[in-house]
Order: sequence, then structure tokens, then C-alpha cells
Amino acid sequence: MAASTLVSAWGPLRPGVPGLCRCRQPRGLWAHAWRLPEPAGSGRSVAAVSGPGASGTDRYCLELLRKRDYEGYLCSLLLPAESRSSAFALRAFNVELAQVKDSVSEKTIGLMRMQFWKKTVDDIYCDSPPHQPVAIELWKAVKRHNLTKRWLMKIIDEREKNLDDKAYRNIQELENYAENTQSSLLYLTLETLGIKDLHADHAASHIGKAQGIVTCLRATPYHGSRRRVFLPMDICMLHGVSQEDFLRKSQDKNVRDVVYDMASQAHLHLKHARSFHKSVPVKAFPAFLQTVALEDYLKKIQQVDFDIFHPSLQQKNTLLPLSLYIQSWRKRY
Repeated sequence: MAASTLVSAWGPLRPGVPGLCRCRQPRGLWAHAWRLPEPAGSGRSVAAVSGPGASGTDRYCLELLRKRDYEGYLCSLLLPAESRSSAFALRAFNVELAQVKDSVSEKTIGLMRMQFWKKTVDDIYCDSPPHQPVAIELWKAVKRHNLTKRWLMKIIDEREKNLDDKAYRNIQELENYAENTQSSLLYLTLETLGIKDLHADHAASHIGKAQGIVTCLRATPYHGSRRRVFLPMDICMLHGVSQEDFLRKSQDKNVRDVVYDMASQAHLHLKHARSFHKSVPVKAFPAFLQTVALEDYLKKIQQVDFDIFHPSLQQKNTLLPLSLYIQSWRKRY
């Protein structure tokens, strides 16, 4: 997908665009952000989020998310109390699956782990979960909200297919992967909120695709350090870029054009998701808080002229908790 065809979706994406300059925030706001929505950092604060009657399995999911999916952890904290523990379980389930690819040395072992989770989901719906923390919490979530089994299985199936260390052939293949993983996770989160709405599902589909594209971009430096490149081959070929260009961290214009095209596509999906804003039930908005983190990354990558290896992109946004908290009160996504 050429950059020229995407300009109309986002406009001229170069540093200096009005409204995108970053301002230094006062120290007081930083402290306020961590005091309000972010209780992590000690065992006592984790217990406070879980509640006085929290089980060890609940705390396990919390800690797993805090370490492996920090943005998802923050977003889940801001969900209504009746949905929060179920969202933690769903995201912990997603993390367990996502970790398989990087934690196994052979594909066969990865397939065995995926088979374990397929059987686990089957057992959960037979009221017989294995004695594994995430499985137990997922079983509770299924019982509490009558979650759709199909979405859970889609996540496993897609993660299983992705065990091969191959680049995506085209952007559509990446979007399909994102739809079956990230969007499925959002459909389940909507169910924990009691939402079954066509417009909300459409928004979730586009947000999930944007999440998948941004995740692929953000992970490129890490994958490159392991001599792997997963960026869509069609966009790389369009700009005459090879995998070796990314492995040697090239900053040539054609490399940045590949990143530009992908970032533009992610932005376009967010734009489509927001086009349903007036039709989506307000009760569904908390499920879409991750759009804050997506926008933050897209603005940052624009500011560094789409240099995917720029050090600033690897830094944690310490104001993200505050941004999420404010957004949760605005009733927007």
C-alpha cells in the first residue's frame, strides 16, 4: 500500500504538524497519575486492586500483566469493578499464548503448549479447569459473563499458526492475524461489560487491527536484535526494502516509507473505529481505552520522522496512567 494512497487518511505525516508538539508536564501531574489509576509497585497495592478476598490465582494474573502487558494492565484497572478481574484473566490468557513463540526452541514444543490451551478451554466449558492460575481465573470469567468460546479458540488458533518465523506476506495477512487475536480479545472484553452491539463490534475490529499493526512496528527493534523481521513483504517490496535493511537499522528514506505506510494504515483503522462513536453504547467505551496508547505511539513515531529505531520510541510513557484516567472520564475512545 503506497504512502501516496494513504496521505489522505492521515495528512502530511512529518514533524512540526500543529497540535502534535509535546509539552513538558509538571512533576505534580506525574505523581497524581500514579496515585490515581496505577496501584502497581508493591504486593500491598496489587492486593488492593484485587480486593480483600482476592485469591492467589487472581494475583498471579495481575502480576503477569503488570510485567508483560503493562498497557493492558492499566486499561483493565479502569474497567468497572464487575468486569475488572475477568479482563485481567482474558489478558493474562493472551499473554500466556503470546509468550509461547519466544519461549520455545522448537515449533513442536510450541504446538504442544497450544494444544494444552485448546484442551484447557474445552475443559473450562465443561466446568473442569486444570489447576493453573490463568485457567482458573478464565473459568471464573466464563462462568460470570457467559463468554463466547469461539473467540477464545480463535486467539489460540491464530497464535498457533503464527509459530512459524515468517514475515507477513502482505498487510492484509497482518490485519487478519490482528483481527483473530487483538479484536477477539476486545470482543470478549465487551462481553464482560455486558455489551453485544454490532457498532461496538465494528469499532473493536478496527481497533484490534490498529493494535496489531502498532505491535508489529513496536516489536521490530526487538525482533531485529534476534535477526527476525516480520514486517509485511508487500510494503517492503513496494519501497525496495530488504529484511537486511531492518537488521542493520537503516535510516534510509525508503525504510522510513515502509514504516510510514504501516503507521498510516493503523491510523486509518483508528479513524474508522471512531466513525462509529455516536452509535457505540457509552458503556462500551472503557473496553477501547487502549486507543490512548496507540495514538501516543503513532504521534511519537511521526515526531521522529518514522525512524522505527529511534531511542525515544523505546522509553515508557510515564504520563500514560494519567492520560488513560482522564480519557476514562471523558467517555470517549
